[in-house]
Amino acid sequence: MNVFITGNSSGLGLGLTEALLEQDAIVWGMSRSGCPLKAHHDDALRDRKQDIANLNQLEEGLQTLLSDCLRLDLVVLNAGILGRIQDLSTTDVHDLEHLMRVNVWSNKLILDWLIEQQIPVRQVVAISSGAAVNMSYGWGGYALSKAALNNLMALYAHEMPDTHLTAFAPGLVDTAMQDYLCGQVDSEEFPSVQKLKDARGSEDMPDPRQAAERMLGLLDTLREDYESGAFVDVRGMGKG
Repeated sequence: MNVFITGNSSGLGLGLTEALLEQDAIVWGMSRSGCPLKAHHDDALRDRKQDIANLNQLEEGLQTLLSDCLRLDLVVLNAGILGRIQDLSTTDVHDLEHLMRVNVWSNKLILDWLIEQQIPVRQVVAISSGAAVNMSYGWGGYALSKAALNNLMALYAHEMPDTHLTAFAPGLVDTAMQDYLCGQVDSEEFPSVQKLKDARGSEDMPDPRQAAERMLGLLDTLREDYESGAFVDVRGMGKG
């Protein structure tokens, strides 16, 4: 299995990389600080340090990393940033532009490059969030960017007919993002954060490796049961 993952230096991306390597997959990874598993999997993990926010250098990085890749069974567009939980009216537009650059436009450039290079891709999973539809108070920039990501996948589904695309919300995952949300954000001011604090340390918030294995186990279901371009929240799968 050939897999390309962005943001695989930590969190869900690292969990996915670790699980896939144990399944004897070949993984191409791209992240700002590099994947810590590289030293132990030099044969199966091709890794590149790349800040995907630097859009001008992204194509060159993709060319260098994926020059020997003839096909991809799975692309996981995982890299993303949260930004600060605050009023949208007090959020600087330049901070919003940076969020969009990382969470949306870098993914557009990656898909454009794969199309241009004519690399066959079976499945694309872009990591989204329930924030994309909840629009909870305080989540402004992140919610906007993930909503745009959902629509990006829906639009590219028309242009990549041989590829199945999903915007996938993996549910609560215990990553470094939760350190900020649970440790620094006032849940009285931003009530939506309280459920995260309540879930941390419970089975409702699995660690990245557990969340990765759950997601990998759902890949066939995403292709078979959901239309390409759909937004799928893991917490709603099997309901209705």
